[in-house]
Amino acid sequence: MSANRWIRQFHRWISILFTATVAANFIALAFGEPPQWMYMLPLPPLFLLLGTGLWLFLLPYVPRRAG
Repeated sequence: MSANRWIRQFHRWISILFTATVAANFIALAFGEPPQWMYMLPLPPLFLLLGTGLWLFLLPYVPRRAG
């Protein structure tokens, strides 16, 4: 599997994890005030999404090697 394909797949799975952590935050808010660490739970997947998303955004602008 090429690196770009691996990064795209990783980005998809991390986006699912990020969505789940944000949903968990809203569910926890429905039951009262959640602990402070709960608010920080989506940040690690968000930073991973930032890195992989920027890579995927820049891919069309990077020249390819001649095969």
